[in-house]
Amino acid sequence: MFGISFSQLLTPTTPLIASSRCCTRNRLVVKMSAVTNMNHQQLIESEVVVKPPVHPTYDLKAVIHLALSEDAGDKGDVTCLATIPTEMEVEAYFLAKDDGIVAGIALAEMIFNEVDPTLKVEWFRKDGDNVVRGLKFGKVHGRAHSIVVAERVVLNFMQRMSGIATLTKAMADAAHPACILETRKTAPALRLVDKWAVLIGGGQNHRMGLFDMVMIKDNHISIAGGVSNALKSVDDYLKKNNLQMGVEVETRTFEEIHEALNYASQNETSLSRIMLDNMVVPQPDGDIDVSMLKQAVELINGKFETEASGNVTLETVHKIGQTGVTYISSGALTHSVKALDISLKIDTELALEVGRRTKRA
Repeated sequence: MFGISFSQLLTPTTPLIASSRCCTRNRLVVKMSAVTNMNHQQLIESEVVVKPPVHPTYDLKAVIHLALSEDAGDKGDVTCLATIPTEMEVEAYFLAKDDGIVAGIALAEMIFNEVDPTLKVEWFRKDGDNVVRGLKFGKVHGRAHSIVVAERVVLNFMQRMSGIATLTKAMADAAHPACILETRKTAPALRLVDKWAVLIGGGQNHRMGLFDMVMIKDNHISIAGGVSNALKSVDDYLKKNNLQMGVEVETRTFEEIHEALNYASQNETSLSRIMLDNMVVPQPDGDIDVSMLKQAVELINGKFETEASGNVTLETVHKIGQTGVTYISSGALTHSVKALDISLKIDTELALEVGRRTKRA
């Protein structure tokens, strides 16, 4: 069983490090033992655990409690209470029913521990590993009632996180040497969980919320009366409040890029990144034209990080990544996620038989 405590998981990740040609993320590791041989207890040490991103107010344990509470309601699992003897013990296996990247293993352990600390969980894969359809990649042993109560909450988190990690891995590989980012388009109350899955899939996190980065968007620019006015207001605000944080400004035209560059050349500024919004132009034949984006990157010429946004899909991200842009952000990583199908089965042979019949295993 992975020996991961709640406090260990909430230790902050180290800062992200990026350049215009590559992305590197230093990760803290947790030493643990993992069962790697299903035929029995060969233990190895030290697998890498991707820790959740930092958030000053997010309570992951409370989210787990809320998920369990909405399932249990005011009476608990009446089906389990009616059909399963209280002290009966069983062993159930995690079964992949799709190919993809598994994520949420560390979170699953936390959920099982909240339901019943006596449950024993063993994994044959770790967060970020590939799984294939029909693979048993973990097991949980203990009181049958506790396992069944935890089952749906565990799977709901794991399936969503694994879906996000799977798409992130595909897009991150295709985007290279650019780095893939998600956005704030996450499920309500699951911001940290969704962004954690992006990290597991090999992406990087954009800002966590409204508090940790200044992001000057089109509406801010319109209200402020232009890019220069918005940047000056931000610089004045940060200086007045003695704040240091990244500043990004969205640009939609070459004129706005020039305005941002001119402001930065004449003023001391905290500007660190320029977003190039909708400079990827779809073509009638399904292809994309990235000439405007490439020209914008050349215009900025490494003075600031650059971020491409708009018309980013798995099919287009490779071509976008070849323009020299530093980052590519995609809301689809979290707002249009397709869950990875995972089951937790006590009778795995019957489950596999049914899966083969329905072509799902």
